[in-house]
Amino acid sequence: MRGTPALQGVAEFLVHPGEPYPLGATWDGEGVNFAIYSENATRVEVCLFDADGRETRVPLREQTAFVWHGYLPGLQPGQRYGYRVHGPYDPDRGLRFNPNVVLLDPYARALDSTEHFDRGVFAYELGHENEDHAMLQQDQRGVPLGVVIDNAFDWGRDRWPNTPLHETVIYEAHVKGMTMLHPDVPEELRGTYAGLAHPAMIQYLRKLGVTSVELMPVHAHLDDPFLLDKGLTNYWGYSTLNFFSPELRYSAAYRKGDAVGAIAEFKEMVKAMHAAGLEVILDVVYNHTSEGNHMGPTLSFKGIDNPTYYRLVPDNPRFYFDYTGTGNTLNVRHPQTLQLIMDSLRYWVLAMHVDGFRFDLASTLARGLHEVDQLSGFFTIIHQDPVLSHVKLIAEPWDVGEGGYQVGNFPVRWAEWNGIYRDSIRAFWKGEGGLASDLGYRLTGSSDLYQGDGRKPSASINFITAHDGFTLRDTVSYNDKHNEANQENNQDGHNDNRSWNCGAEGPTDDEEVNRLRARQQRNLLATLLLSQGTPMLLAGDEFGRTQHGNNNAYCQDNEISWFDWSAVDDRLLEFTRRLIRIRKGHPALHRQKFFSGRPIRGSDVHDVMWFRHDGEQMTDEDWQNPHTQSLAMFLAGNGLRETDRQGRPLHDDHLLLMLSSSHEDLEFTLPDLHGCRQWEVVVDTSDDEAAESHAPGEKTLLMARSLKLFRCPLE
Repeated sequence: MRGTPALQGVAEFLVHPGEPYPLGATWDGEGVNFAIYSENATRVEVCLFDADGRETRVPLREQTAFVWHGYLPGLQPGQRYGYRVHGPYDPDRGLRFNPNVVLLDPYARALDSTEHFDRGVFAYELGHENEDHAMLQQDQRGVPLGVVIDNAFDWGRDRWPNTPLHETVIYEAHVKGMTMLHPDVPEELRGTYAGLAHPAMIQYLRKLGVTSVELMPVHAHLDDPFLLDKGLTNYWGYSTLNFFSPELRYSAAYRKGDAVGAIAEFKEMVKAMHAAGLEVILDVVYNHTSEGNHMGPTLSFKGIDNPTYYRLVPDNPRFYFDYTGTGNTLNVRHPQTLQLIMDSLRYWVLAMHVDGFRFDLASTLARGLHEVDQLSGFFTIIHQDPVLSHVKLIAEPWDVGEGGYQVGNFPVRWAEWNGIYRDSIRAFWKGEGGLASDLGYRLTGSSDLYQGDGRKPSASINFITAHDGFTLRDTVSYNDKHNEANQENNQDGHNDNRSWNCGAEGPTDDEEVNRLRARQQRNLLATLLLSQGTPMLLAGDEFGRTQHGNNNAYCQDNEISWFDWSAVDDRLLEFTRRLIRIRKGHPALHRQKFFSGRPIRGSDVHDVMWFRHDGEQMTDEDWQNPHTQSLAMFLAGNGLRETDRQGRPLHDDHLLLMLSSSHEDLEFTLPDLHGCRQWEVVVDTSDDEAAESHAPGEKTLLMARSLKLFRCPLE
């Protein structure tokens, strides 16, 4: 990083009262205002470090509504700082103050480094017989320091793309994994924000056709000691250390010694994405932090005001509620913790120009006392916020606590990862019967989950695969997980993957198995991109990326997770690009409203209709038949009852989507419907070159385990 200015003339008598807001370290051109919240502290010192690591401690004597604050004239951007917070060390009362530990400012906009475990990050004596009751007396300086910044940046003509959700195609990606092995990205930029912004990557994303890149966590995170001891790292980054500063591990500037440069580098990446019409959505982790349980490190929140920031067990506040499986849960019932989250979200929108957020384990944020509550303070605040109510808000609608699975229960303005969609579509193409009714709901936007509360089909974030689980190629190549590289005896990761290896476990030379796997990948991709709702594509699935059966690669910062650009399945990639073009070109495939089921004026055609392979409409018996493995969905092109952004009525071709997970070939009769004279094939997952056309009433052969999409141009 740039050299920290020497501390000259800073002394206690030069400290002005300053202001309690904004929280954090704010440079105004003449000095820096420091403000930090702690209800239970008895004394707070801001610790200033010069370029040689020498420390100057400055007490903050002013306190307003539990905010300790002071203004130091003369300080400049680049100044490194931390806090020492005094108060009782009494874990049994939930109080863990220890001024021997230098703490990171929760509102730090930049960090000077990653963590240094060798310099100490614990507030108690490790290995002591009294465990965390034994307060440590030695100085601990292992946490990264905050850095005062000048937030100025030339955004030029940057504009948020504001892609409507129903027109959105999401691409879930990892900053590092996408570019580490890309031959067209300069080596010094690989694995970084600058690498992702490189023209080669922007061109790839644009040609693919996605509209929004959803980045796995980019907030500063901790590499857990138990992983480092195994020679592994926290590759996914779901262990947040700070909610304002970008992760330095993904910064080309940091590699050159400029930690603060990571901020401008991130902004340049967003700016480049926006210039290409691409949105940037962040996967954010506000449900827990990297400080773990009562035996975890003291890095920031725990030592500043433990009861404010964490959910403690009322009868024994030494311990933490753990709805996240990570040891702690943020206390979103406390106004200050809610303010922290809201300030962070607004900062990433207003200062960093991101377009939305995907909330990890979002059910945790909705918990009141224990149960998940749609009317919780978190949702209420976001609903009325003038900034956040207009960006994309996506929930991972579950956590690991009781009653945490809340798919379909989030409020208006929220979209959700539809885990039911994933499970249903995987099960159908695996060959399970009795799924016709469920399949009908998933193909049409999951009205059973979202229509009743005023939301639209786009509220359903449809996905087949995500970072957590098998890749698409592995879903059709493995029956079982193979996580041995994680060094947890293959005990980690999901066991219920609803995957099918098509007859051989893992790589095989069997041409028949490989042909079936290729078709199954096309079936799953086509279903995803031809369903109502908002599709999310796991990065790399479009060209057959494999993790070799590892369905929990959270700790694999290596070739298991990195994209192998030398092994791209060009046929699958082009197929995916074509599917996205088809989706974008047909408004009937991304409707703004749910189907009404009513007939179109002047005809007996309904806006959606369902057919058996013999051309007859589906009956109640067909929907409930446990042996039903095929159906056809008709979408009326003149039944949209919607307008485009200019207010013009939308029309489309009639579309007919046929799906069969049967192991036998089937003859499908093409329906004879009003206004339709000729059915033309658009997609055939068994034949990329298919160019058939049929008159209504004629038959088409649907190969075993395949999908076809037909169009009928309206006159």
